[in-house]
Amino acid sequence: MRAQFILSEIGIGLRRNLSMTISVVLVTFVCLTFLGAAALLQAQIDKMKDDWYDKVEVSVFLCPANSAAPTCAAGEVSEAQRDDIVSALEAPEVDRYVQEIYPESKEQAYEAFQRQFGDQFWASAATAEDMNASLRIKLTDPEQYQVVADVVSGRPGVESVEDQRRLFDNLFLVLDRATWAAGGLAAIMLLAAVLLITTTIRLSAMSRRRETGIMRLVGASTLFIQLPFMLEGAIAATLGAALAIGGLWVGVEYLVTDWLGQSVTWIPYVGTSDVLAIAPLLVVVAFVLAAISSLVTLSRYTKV
Repeated sequence: MRAQFILSEIGIGLRRNLSMTISVVLVTFVCLTFLGAAALLQAQIDKMKDDWYDKVEVSVFLCPANSAAPTCAAGEVSEAQRDDIVSALEAPEVDRYVQEIYPESKEQAYEAFQRQFGDQFWASAATAEDMNASLRIKLTDPEQYQVVADVVSGRPGVESVEDQRRLFDNLFLVLDRATWAAGGLAAIMLLAAVLLITTTIRLSAMSRRRETGIMRLVGASTLFIQLPFMLEGAIAATLGAALAIGGLWVGVEYLVTDWLGQSVTWIPYVGTSDVLAIAPLLVVVAFVLAAISSLVTLSRYTKV
């Protein structure tokens, strides 16, 4: 009987404030979509880092014949200088950071250059002699780049040392900032959702002050009186969370997996499983929104 009464009160409240309830659902949907997008964007960054950083190499470019670098004052790198560089990389204190060393000759560098830029008109002017011989170093931990770089930088025969990871750091920086921007918008929308849910609950409570007063006079508990209002907010917020989860699932399935996944195949993308992984978080946030709004409103507007 009590459950039936509470359900009927919820139905009455939702019907009386239908437009406000729809507004709560939509605002919750938008803010949780931004929050979910921020979480998915961070998951995308983590996937890219895990995949790309494992493939990153440190490139030690050896001196060509006509380099202006101080370490190349003696001219093109000699075999003795090359052996000294390799020996430094194989020293016990450095070797644990080095997984493999791949020597690349000028001819191999030229072939790689032609594969990458051969369709450009200016690439035809380059020759093998214009290329740098190099040592490609695969690290056991890409985060330890600086340790390896410090060992070989400044040695005779080394023109420069480059870490491929730096090529990606700017991209990850932009993506990180996009994550923060999405999170900031989500925070603003969350505040708007709290205010709107609070307003909806307040209007519902004010419209039923007479019924609330009668319930109080016949001995109804505070929880029994407040529960319908709390459930109204929770239902509206949960519907918004469900719409957000559905929207994110559709976006990832059709925009990311079907479109981007087929257009750009070398990037590891987030999938619908990632959406399902963050779905409980969005539902919890929806309940927290409703709980905060209820606590702010009901203690004042259900008093008789």
